[in-house]
Amino acid sequence: MPIRLALLSVSDKRGLVELAQGLAGQGVTLLASGGTAKVLREAGLAVRSISEHTGFPEMLDGRVKTLHPKIHGGLLGLRDNPEHVRTMDEHGIAPIDLVVVNLYPFERTVAKPEGTLEDAIENIDIGGPSMLRSAAKNHRSVAVIVDPDDYGTVVEEMKKSGGEVSEATRRRLAVKVFAHTAAYDAAIASYLGRVYGEEGLPSNLVLSLPKTMDLRYGENPHQRAALYGAFLDVLEPLHGKELSFNNVLDAGSALDLIGEFEEPTVAIIKHTNPCGVGSGENLSDAWRKAFETDTQSPFGGIIVVNRTLDLAAARAMDEIFTELIIAPAFAEGVLDFLFRKKNRRVLRIKGERPARELDLKRVAKGLLAQERDAARETGEAWKQVTRRAPSEEEARAMLFGWKVAKHVKSNAIVYARTDRTLGIGAGQMSRVDSAELAVSKAAKSGLSLSGAVVASDAFFPFRDGIDAAAKAGATCVIQPGGSVRDEEVIAAADEHGMAMVFTARRHFKH
Repeated sequence: MPIRLALLSVSDKRGLVELAQGLAGQGVTLLASGGTAKVLREAGLAVRSISEHTGFPEMLDGRVKTLHPKIHGGLLGLRDNPEHVRTMDEHGIAPIDLVVVNLYPFERTVAKPEGTLEDAIENIDIGGPSMLRSAAKNHRSVAVIVDPDDYGTVVEEMKKSGGEVSEATRRRLAVKVFAHTAAYDAAIASYLGRVYGEEGLPSNLVLSLPKTMDLRYGENPHQRAALYGAFLDVLEPLHGKELSFNNVLDAGSALDLIGEFEEPTVAIIKHTNPCGVGSGENLSDAWRKAFETDTQSPFGGIIVVNRTLDLAAARAMDEIFTELIIAPAFAEGVLDFLFRKKNRRVLRIKGERPARELDLKRVAKGLLAQERDAARETGEAWKQVTRRAPSEEEARAMLFGWKVAKHVKSNAIVYARTDRTLGIGAGQMSRVDSAELAVSKAAKSGLSLSGAVVASDAFFPFRDGIDAAAKAGATCVIQPGGSVRDEEVIAAADEHGMAMVFTARRHFKH
């Protein structure tokens, strides 16, 4: 079935004229709505307006123009159904063979800081989704394009086939349409839910994310995997092999952690856990402190910085093998230096993860959803619970350790000073195990814990954790508190002459 009549109505005019020229070259009659028709006529193309086609004017400020039987009848009529064909002939309804529609830019409108609710409402497209759905439902007979990136493919196929679009292409394009309209409706529901004050999390969580890329495999080679959504709008690949599933996970964790720090900071990530974090006057100093925390684990890990990566720091990092280096910018000559290793991936930080973004975890036949743990720690609400108050230096060390502990898998124990981690214990089944691991890591790296601060992501259930910290050399403890044995734990800290602060906020990370 060659394409004879095409309906074009687009808000995104990218590639429109070239598409229309290609269609006209195949003898296709062009039917277009107001703004689209204007652009095509200015390009010298013959176009019939929607109003001419329907015999009915656009009205209500353009809100009603394509919602007409001559449009939807032309889209929905089955060409191989004699009754449909007879009815269409009886009412003068011409079959429409190709629909090219993209929708009002709702998401772009609501993303503008100056955008208003009225602007958002006016950018809820009605006719566009209706035409797309009608055409996609009848994809046995109608081709439908919602993505300008498909224009060239369709025109080339028509040129090779005498004006036809194959069944396989029509099927593929129809699937794309329904995914697109689902995402569009989800964006509207999400926005209006926020504006109209829907309490708590959405009553109906709708996810429709475009596939960004296929990945080589998942966590393991026997698992297929793909990346969906706008991750690459936040982290831009500049060099190296394609990102793997595990690379993306680690990079996301690295971005979350480095966002906690204002001063020049370097973090080294392995299996989504930090194995060392350091701050300093410059990135070279910060790198040395981060690496010294654990000189074994960083091999094959992820390095992230929060400043322009300079050549001195890049040379220091180059002494070990790393999977990924992530920075917001790169000094002159640094990229040329990093690109010498063809397999090392280099990413640039383009933007921040949205604070309102939901944290999702897969469970059997469903998803767990929670607000992202985006709380920024300042120490203002912390409570001293021991007889001895922390010194100014201990207070700064507590803040540093607490920021890191937030991003360590539970059970999490972090020994720290004001500008660096000393030992990190992550993901153990008991808090004592994590504490022992952190002490062991520090010992292997030859780092003294004397005078260090210990941070725990959740409360100490027994005094044994405090006793172990004191034995290791810690003089100060930061933890959420809230255990039935808090008094016992506080008494243990007092016995050791330690200062302890309760944050009243837990940072479990599973």
